[in-house]
Amino acid sequence: MDYKKFLYEQKKRDKSLKSKATKVTIKEIRFGPQTDEHDYEFKKKHAEKFLKEGAKLKAFVFFKGRSIVFKEQGQILLLRLAQDLEELGKVEQMPKLEGKRMTMFIAPKKNK
Repeated sequence: MDYKKFLYEQKKRDKSLKSKATKVTIKEIRFGPQTDEHDYEFKKKHAEKFLKEGAKLKAFVFFKGRSIVFKEQGQILLLRLAQDLEELGKVEQMPKLEGKRMTMFIAPKKNK
């Protein structure tokens, strides 16, 4: 009987810890290597909104076909985004090329 009570208490504790845990949502923003100024600004506004809501941001540049030769432009684009969003979030992972995608993660800053 004592062991059953112990199991019950343990399940109760686990459930309360699970309910208090924060759920991290990841929002994605996709760029092309030659994204225009207006499109960049539009997507940057969405990124700001996501970070203000407390979601992590996954920004990536997708290279189609032969556009892989513009790797530098993709990296410059992601670093520029990180610099523009510096006051709202911090870079968790610098731009990294994985296949035909260059990915970067930005986590929201904690509000005091």
